[in-house]
Amino acid sequence: MPGTIALYRLAHARTGDKGDRSNISVIAYDERDFEHLLAHVTEDAVRALFRHRQPAAVTRYVVPSLHAMNFVLDGVLDGGVNDALNLDAHGKALSFLLLQLEIPLPPRLHAGG
Repeated sequence: MPGTIALYRLAHARTGDKGDRSNISVIAYDERDFEHLLAHVTEDAVRALFRHRQPAAVTRYVVPSLHAMNFVLDGVLDGGVNDALNLDAHGKALSFLLLQLEIPLPPRLHAGG
């Protein structure tokens, strides 16, 4: 899409899961992009991206000192690793999906910076 960029071009992710809860941290590669990420990688955007998993709740925690945010998604792991019958619905697979999120280009990239 013109004027957009995939999140993985601006950030990387770390993830974990416990029971039916997944947490996905998004960390900006460049601190100049952090405010832009905060504006566009929101609870609502993540909830919409994961709507097929029907999250019971999506909560974002911001860690400014690390230029990062952590999303906690409840009810997205089919009961957890020990209860789920599907393959690869946990951990890293969910972070890869989040990193595909398309967001508007940051201002610094509009200017060629």
